[in-house]
Formats: sequence, C-alpha cells, structure tokens
Amino acid sequence: MTISLTDKVWHQLQIKEVVQFLGVDLAAGLSAAEVHRRQKDFGMNRVTARRATPAWMKFLQQFNQPLVYILLLAVAVTAFLREWVDSSVIFGVVIVNAIIGFLQESKAEKAIDALAKMVATETTVRRAGRKQRIHSEQLVPGDVVLLHSGDRVPADLRLFHLRNLHVDESALTGESLPVAKHLDPLALDTILAERKNLAYAGTLVTGGQAEGVVWGIGDQTETGRISHLISSVVELSTPLTKKIAHFSKLALWVILALAAATFAVGIARGENPTEMFMAAVALAVGAIPEGLPAAVTIVLAIGVSRMAKRRAIIRKLPAVETLGSTTVICSDKTGTLTENQMTVQEIYAGGKVYLVTGVGYESKGDLRLDGAVVKVTEHPALTECFRAGVLCNDSQLLREEGRLKVQGDPTEAALIVAAEKGGLMHADTHRAAPRLDVIPFESEHMFHATLHEAHKGRVIFKVGALERLLEGCIDTLDERGATVALDKDAVHRAAEAMAKRGLRVLALARRHVDAQHVKLEHADVAGGLTFLGLQGMMDPARPEAIASVHECQRAGIAVKMITGDHLVTARAIAGLIGLKGREELGQLVALSGRELEGVSDSDLPEVAERTAVFARVAPEQKLRLVKALQARGHVVAMTGDGVNDAPALKQADIGVAMGISGTDVAKGAAAMILTDDNFASIEAAVEEGRGVFDNLTKFIAWTLPTNMGEALVLLVAIMFGTVLPVLPVQLLWVNMMTAVLLGLMLVFEPKENSLMARPPRDPKRPLLTLSLMIRIGMVSLIMLLGAFWLFFWELQVEEATEAAARTAVINVIVLVEIAFLFNCRSLNNSVFVIGWFTNWWAITGSLAMTGAQLLFTYAPVMNKLFHTAPIGADSWLRIGAVACVAFVAVEIEKWIRYGRRRGEYVVPE
Repeated sequence: MTISLTDKVWHQLQIKEVVQFLGVDLAAGLSAAEVHRRQKDFGMNRVTARRATPAWMKFLQQFNQPLVYILLLAVAVTAFLREWVDSSVIFGVVIVNAIIGFLQESKAEKAIDALAKMVATETTVRRAGRKQRIHSEQLVPGDVVLLHSGDRVPADLRLFHLRNLHVDESALTGESLPVAKHLDPLALDTILAERKNLAYAGTLVTGGQAEGVVWGIGDQTETGRISHLISSVVELSTPLTKKIAHFSKLALWVILALAAATFAVGIARGENPTEMFMAAVALAVGAIPEGLPAAVTIVLAIGVSRMAKRRAIIRKLPAVETLGSTTVICSDKTGTLTENQMTVQEIYAGGKVYLVTGVGYESKGDLRLDGAVVKVTEHPALTECFRAGVLCNDSQLLREEGRLKVQGDPTEAALIVAAEKGGLMHADTHRAAPRLDVIPFESEHMFHATLHEAHKGRVIFKVGALERLLEGCIDTLDERGATVALDKDAVHRAAEAMAKRGLRVLALARRHVDAQHVKLEHADVAGGLTFLGLQGMMDPARPEAIASVHECQRAGIAVKMITGDHLVTARAIAGLIGLKGREELGQLVALSGRELEGVSDSDLPEVAERTAVFARVAPEQKLRLVKALQARGHVVAMTGDGVNDAPALKQADIGVAMGISGTDVAKGAAAMILTDDNFASIEAAVEEGRGVFDNLTKFIAWTLPTNMGEALVLLVAIMFGTVLPVLPVQLLWVNMMTAVLLGLMLVFEPKENSLMARPPRDPKRPLLTLSLMIRIGMVSLIMLLGAFWLFFWELQVEEATEAAARTAVINVIVLVEIAFLFNCRSLNNSVFVIGWFTNWWAITGSLAMTGAQLLFTYAPVMNKLFHTAPIGADSWLRIGAVACVAFVAVEIEKWIRYGRRRGEYVVPE
C-alpha cells in the first residue's frame, strides 16, 4: 500500500476517512512488519539537518571583503619593498581581524538542531494490540499515539479520542493559553491556531488524555515546515556592512586608479619607470586606510561588551549597529510585550467591581474599590468568589530557580494568585475544605466543578464560561454576603465591559448540598446555583515595555505587534502599551491572519506600513510581513520567543530572541538574545547601536583626510615633477601609528546627548554626507598646502636636508590629525560644548602619539629605519601653526553650518 501524505487536509477529514487513508486499525495499531515497511518508505521521524559550512571555509570567508583586499595589497607592496616589519604588522592586522570575526560568527545556526530536539522524545504507542514505549524517531504515519499530561507531542496527530485535553501551543502559534482540543472536523480554511482536532509535534500536553493517529513526521510536520522556512531564508547584510562594503569597493578602485594614473603621468613626462613604479606604490600605501577594518571590528566588539552589560548577547557583530538604524520593530506579544503570566485584573462580586493590582504570579498586590484598598475579610461576597477560584482548581505554583512556574493551567494559576493577594492561601484553603469529587473541564461543557467537605456542610463550586454557568444560577450574594435576587442583565453588562478591555472572563458559582452527596454528577451543577462573581484576567503588558515602546516611538521607530493570539486581546494590549497606527472609531485597526490571506503581495507593503496590530498570524505570514516592510525600505527588527517566530527572526535585518522564555529555535535564528526577556532592553540596544554608528562615522571622517592628504601630496609632487615629500615607509608609520593611537580613541567616545531624540538614520543615506565630504576635503587641502609649504621652506629657506624636510612633513600630517581628532569627537558640536576631558582616551592617545613622533624625529635608530632627521624648534612652531589653522577652520565651519551659540548642544545629524 502506497501512501501520499502531502495532498490531504487532515483537519477537514472525518476520523473514519483518516483511518481508511492511513490503513490502520485504531484498536490494534500497526503491525511490526507494517512499521518496518513504512520506515523504509517515509524514513525516520526527525527534522533534516542542513549541511554545515566547514570551519576552515568560515575562516576564509572573513577575508572575502574589499577592505581586506586592500590590506593584503599593502602586505604585498611592503613585502616587495622588503619592509618586512611593516609587512608583518599589516598582515597581523588582517589575521587578528579575521580571527575576531570568525570567533563571533562561528556559532553556526542551531535552529534546525533545536527543532530536531523538540521531537526527540520517548512516546507511548499502540502496536500489534499492545502499548509500547518507543523513541519518537521510530514513529511512522499511521502509528496510534497515546498522550498524557506532561507529554511532548512527538509528531503531527489527528486526534480520535480525548478526555479534557489541553495543549500548550504558544511556541508554535503564539496562543498564550493552552488550547482545549476536540474531535470534530473543521472547515478547509481554518487557520493553524484554530485546528483544534490536531496536535502538533513539539507542543506540550498540559492536561487531560488523548489518542491520535500520526499523519506527519519529520520534515512533513508543522515544525519541519518551519525548519524549511528558516533554512530557505536568505542571510541579509546589515546597513553597516552594506555601507562599509560600498565604501571599500569605491576606495579600492580609486586607489588603484590613482596609482595607475601616477605611473602613467610619470612615464609620459619621461621619468624613470622604476622610480615611477615606487612613487605609485607610495601613493597606494598612503591612500590605503589600514586601520579601518580593525576599527570596525573593535568598535563593534566594544558595542558587544556594552550590550552584554545591558543584558543583551550579540551573536553577530554587525547586529550591534543594525538596531541603531532600525526603523520598524515587529514584536511578538506573548512573553515579549507581556509577562506571559495570566493575571486577574478585575473582579465583579456582590454587585461591586474590584480592581486587583500587581502582575504575574507573585502574590504582591492588593484589592481596591473606588480607589481605596479593601480588606477582603470585610467583603464576604468577594471572599466566597476567591474561595471558589482556589478550591475549584487543579493547578499549583512551584518555585524553580527563583521563578514561579505553573504546574497546570495558567488561568487557574491566576485565580490562585488573586486569592492569595486577598489573604486566602492555597494550601490552607484546601485543608479547610477537602475535595470529595470533581467534574473535570471539558471543552464541550466549558466548566469545571468540585465537591468539598466544608465546616458548614458540603458545597459544590463551579467555574467556567459565563454563558454555561449563569443559566443555572437562581440567586447571588450582595456585598455583605446575604442571598439576594440575581440581576442577570447587570452580570452581562459587567462581563461585556471586561471583555471590551481584552480580559478573559470566568464566572464562579456555588451550591450547598446535603451530607449524602459523595459523588458529583452533571445534574448536580445544572441548576440551583448561587452566582458568586466574575474574575477578569489577561496576560498583562510589561510596565517597562510600555515605557520602552514610548521611547522607541519618540525616536521615530514604528513598533508593530505580530502575534498568534486573539484579535481582541491583541488590540487591548496594543492600546495599553500605546502602539500607534491607523485608527477607526477611536480604536487601533488590527488585522487577523485570515484577513491577511486576502491581501495581495503588491498591496501588502502599504497595509503593513499603516497597520500596528496583526493577530492570529501563521509563521509564513510573519515572514511575509517582515519581507513586505523591507520592500518599503525599512530596516526591520523582529522580536520573539517561540518556534513560530524563528523564520521571521532570521529574515529580519536583526532578530531579537528572549533568553529566558525563548525556545532554542528562536535563539538559534536570532542575531541578538535578551537575557532578561525585557523589551525595555531593546531601547538600550537602539541607543548603543546609534552610538556605534556615530563612532564609526567619526573614525572614517577622521581617517580619510590622512589618506586623501597623503595621496594628494604624492600626486601633486609627481604631476609637477618634484622630489617626493614623503617616502612609502614613512607613510606606513603614519597610517599604522595614528590609526592605533589616535583613530581608535574615537571608538571609546561617549554617546552624545539626545541620541534618542532624532529619527532613525535613513538606510539609503550614504555613510558620509555631503557636509562631511566637504569638511574632509577642506582638511585634506590644508594638509596638502601645509606639507608643501613646510617641505620647500625647510629645503630652500632653512637649507635643511631632504630627510629633515620629510620629517617636518610627516610631523605636520600627524599634528593636523591630532587637531582634527578633537574636531571629530563630535561631528556637529564644538569640542568646547562636549568638553575637552569627557574622553580621556583621546587625550592619552594624543600624548602617546606626540611621544612616538619625538622618537621618530630624534631617536637615531628611528632615523635609520625611517630615513628621518632631527628638526629645530622653529620647525615645530611652523608645524603647530598649520595644525592650529586646521583645527580653527573646522570649528568655524561647524559654527557657520549649524549657527549655534557656544555651549548649546546640537542634536546629531
């Protein structure tokens, strides 16, 4: 018998159709021979792992960058010149850069491995008429699987028998509550989160029992499909790597073109080819920004260190900067914007509405009526409402590793915590009223009932959906606890008010019975009940998430909620945290997954742009939304913690996973992991990212005049046929020493004030703006004119040697760089505004570079190595004058461009 599993819609089929198609006897299961045959046909129940890139290939890939090509060119040139020390130093920079990149990015994607682990469990099956425990990898289509509370579902199943089955599918669908399953066939277009007659691989049984027949294993499961989505996602470059790559390619071709032009001009003038070749080499060496790759790596590594202190682990270096350029954050709801801990927030009892403070499973909080804190013992109706919630309850809270975790249903846990806030402790309440019998919750009945031995006789408590419970109530309690007539309209109004605020509403009732009642039947709870009240609960928004969403929006970043939870709940949470988007009738417009299916790919980017809330969304739709926003030119950050978030996390420009509640799959797909699961840490990440980009821009703006100025000095000398004012080995000294002692000091520049007061940087904006290019050109020109003026002054007026004149030129280049370093500490503000002593690294580096130049000028060994000679005090005065001109010129240019008074801070561009 040949079976094709790909063309069936399993949730739509009757059980008998499933049995017939899969060729299985549900009472006996498959025979051993049939299992063996199907394992040969379908393979093992495991997710196929991708072939990993070998470590040696990952290391070699670190060299596949234009800037590294430039550095390797510098290595070749210096080796050709037999300057072995310089060649070794530059090659060392290349190797260190590659090792750092390799170590940061060698943590290969583990998403597929984590998915495989999710189904790598033992499971109970019925084969050949008897129960067996087998490894889940041995399952085949048609196997009959038996599920119990606490089991992880081993494959995709069509359920055919169940009792009170609840499954936690939050990691797969985003649904914050366990899903009550049933057996009825469903419509063809039923979305993943509502296919309640199926159980999916990797989800967790929280309560009840069931039997199901396997229809999907390994790659054919929903979990397997997600692994395919992850592996098919293309790795995106970040805004930083795009700009650096573009700049590097441009620099590579410009340098090669200038060197070739230099050689060609010299030959055309009849110069010696060997001398012209050496001059072209000198120009290339001067123009290569040797320190740039190291600076990029170091500034990002420092960003990683800073982020770690702020509870964010960076898996890939460029991710630090990407958040700084983010224009949209797409956030999951459950566990990211919310606590992922159901919390009672309102209680209707005795005709009064009480507010419950505090969030989560910690019993910190109180009860308030009209704003005043109340003592629960003074409110009998409220006390009875709490008592019903604790006694008609099968769950408990356990403390593990300092955190309270639910053993059972989160909804029941919320009832326990609310009662403890009112002083009714779980253990004491159960001791005072031992349970005698129970009717467990079943989805078709929508209630849970228990029988207890209380001090005033036996009592039944019933908790469930209002529509199933209120019809059996004949009276209620007033505020003092006396029995009064029931106003059902008032109860419905109170329930509707709670539901509009996104609360899940549970009704509670009781019935006193005589001592002969020892067993609980459905007839006992069908009528004669006293209505005790309503408890409205929700998975509350994190208080810090509210503040961080506000800060992100103030920084010009759009925040969107993409969740698998219900539409009303999602909209309510969005309103609480202050999401901004298109509104209708005073409410945020929210789209469901089903509505999203009807939006074409061409219309989706615009819809995604103006909608802030997406609910009941499938994994493919999350991925589709991220792509749609990227199509609008956005830099997208995606936060999440579930399996269902993984494909979108990987597709996003930066994926941010939750470290505590996040699944291994989500962590493997993300570029950054928040160790405290706190959305507020994203605000810190955005700020750090913007600071990283600022400091990199400052370094590039500082280093380019050096390379450009040196290239211009050589180019002009060749064009006019003069003696070279500097030698290649001297340029290498300048480039390497200043990059380390001066340029890298900008890496430690503190973040500027009001960094979060500006909108996100336009991803299409060039790395260097026109104003910065003008400034770079101006400093390069000053360096060019100053170098030639000093060179010829030393030769003709002071009658110095060529070695002394070249020494003066090298020193003027370095001193101009020191002056420009302090200009570049802020691209828009004067150093007098930001403060001279706010970056001691810059001062220390400048002093160290000055000391190095004194050795370069006066130490005999340096004179021999670098062909330099001592210069007099008057030469230093002229050198200092040129540096002062450069510094003052830039400060005047800033003042003219931004027109600000001294002491007034300018928000960075």
